[in-house]
Amino acid sequence: MASLNVSLSFFFATCALCEAARRASKALLPAGTYASFSREAVGAAQLAACCLEMRVLVELGPWAGGFGPDLLLTLLFLLFVVHGVTFDGASANPTVALQEFLMAEASLPSTLLKVVAQVLGAKAACALTQRCWTWELSELHMLQSLMAVHCSSTLRTSVLQGTLVEGACTFFFHLSLLRLQHSLLRYRVPALALLVTVMAYTAGPYTSAFFNPALAASVTFHCPGNTLLEYTHVYCLGPVAGMILAILLHQGHIPRLFQRNLFYRQKNKYRTPRGKLSPGSVDTQMPTMGHSGKRL
Repeated sequence: MASLNVSLSFFFATCALCEAARRASKALLPAGTYASFSREAVGAAQLAACCLEMRVLVELGPWAGGFGPDLLLTLLFLLFVVHGVTFDGASANPTVALQEFLMAEASLPSTLLKVVAQVLGAKAACALTQRCWTWELSELHMLQSLMAVHCSSTLRTSVLQGTLVEGACTFFFHLSLLRLQHSLLRYRVPALALLVTVMAYTAGPYTSAFFNPALAASVTFHCPGNTLLEYTHVYCLGPVAGMILAILLHQGHIPRLFQRNLFYRQKNKYRTPRGKLSPGSVDTQMPTMGHSGKRL
């Protein structure tokens, strides 16, 4: 229980520090810089730090701390609810930034700046989290500090199956994100958190269910077991393909690339009634009358 308390304190401190950094940068930086860089960097750092600590609980907690799956899944759900409430509109995910670009909702420079901020934020969070583990505040942190030197790959299946798994998770996540984008925050956040929890439980044993290239690159790309090209196929190409399929299914086309709807026919707003003659055709069929009332 002491190890769980330390991890809960870590989650609370991480979210509190990131919220303080978020508010300070919002007050000090221009609105465009905050939205495109600072907000994304802080959000990615918060997500990556909590993800790393959650991995410690998932991998070491069951046998070192006696944590059951019900506790871990509940904690994961609550974490993503907190992320959804505190992110202040940040996605902390390169595929979401790319989705906004393909939907013609963001410019190319803004998209590239967001992706760079997300990668830098996740990298910084990983370095700081590993530094925190060396303090050995709990037994789990002590074990993780010893194991961090020899990290293992999160890809526990073939490259093809891993790509399909990450692509499928990203597809369902983005499709839900598009469907719920106009919903109220109090409905959208729990729904997405529940979806992420279910997918983490289902796909976690195969790829750890990142469906976030920046997060995966920071956590597992440096680990032995697979090549950089294999990691890129699974954790970058798979999510991008899943995101594009979600846009196509939801919109029928990709607004940034083309306007023709491939899947859905747009119905004409004004319909011409069938089986009725037009006024011109009626006039042509009426007989012409003379002054005396007789037909001509």
